[in-house]
Amino acid sequence: MKNRASGVSRPASHAPRPDNSEARAGWLLTAPALATILFIALFPLGWTVWESLHEHDLRMPWLGRPFVGLGNYLTIMRDERFWQSLGHTALFSAISVAVELTLGLALALAMNRAFRGRGVVRAAVLVPWAIPTVVAALLWRFIFDSQAGIANVVLSNLGLLHQPLVWFVRASTAWIPVILADVWKTTPFVALLLLAGLQSIDQELYEAASTDGASAWWQLTRITIPLLKPAILVALIFRTLDAFRVFDLIYVMTGGGPGTSTEPVALYTFNALLQNLEFGYGAALSVIIFIVTFGLAMLYMRGLGVDLGDSRAGKGR
Repeated sequence: MKNRASGVSRPASHAPRPDNSEARAGWLLTAPALATILFIALFPLGWTVWESLHEHDLRMPWLGRPFVGLGNYLTIMRDERFWQSLGHTALFSAISVAVELTLGLALALAMNRAFRGRGVVRAAVLVPWAIPTVVAALLWRFIFDSQAGIANVVLSNLGLLHQPLVWFVRASTAWIPVILADVWKTTPFVALLLLAGLQSIDQELYEAASTDGASAWWQLTRITIPLLKPAILVALIFRTLDAFRVFDLIYVMTGGGPGTSTEPVALYTFNALLQNLEFGYGAALSVIIFIVTFGLAMLYMRGLGVDLGDSRAGKGR
């Protein structure tokens, strides 16, 4: 608006208010999805936390469900079997994830090369990952069976064994088929994630390095791995969290035995909930598993965010 006397324009005193109809429509459209998430994810989590604050034993229903606060958690902290199962889980996760990342990187590098039948090879590599975990566990248990398994036959023919070995009797040998089964099944998944990261790297970098006389090892350590670090961290997040929650593989292959020497924390929680019927104690174990896995996810995501930020800053320069 202009002042007729001076001819000088003045800004309008009131700006037009934005229309909130689109915001309301957006909330209405997302309301069913948000309600579903609240019902499926947050409600069971809240109920589990509430259950963990009570002493609820179905073997003695006459006791009711007295409120004990953090009593279940204090009992867990003094439970030697819990710490043993947590150590088994950490051992299994560390070894299996390290081997899977190493083999997955080698497999991804091989599949990233141009050769005839590459599509068929990529599809065939994913077959172990597509097999259900229970089926894979039964297969590997049969392979390492002391009577009919082929593992003893192959090792005997190679001269590494003089008599059949009963693999699932001792903890030192029971872990071998368990870790091999997990590596065989999930390495293709890691390779698939790393292959996607490899295909996003500009090939001109390798051409320039080859022109300058760089060796294959120099290209791997100075170009491939640094640029592949975000994909490696994503694979590390998925596999570490999945390995920490391992249940069905060990349940089918060893049942946590011999004794409890291969029992992970998820199987210990299952025994407390569905075999011992200690719902309050089992709920507290479930909450601890959730806290640990959530903490690991946040730790890895923080590392992933820092790396992505550094890479974007480097591109900006």
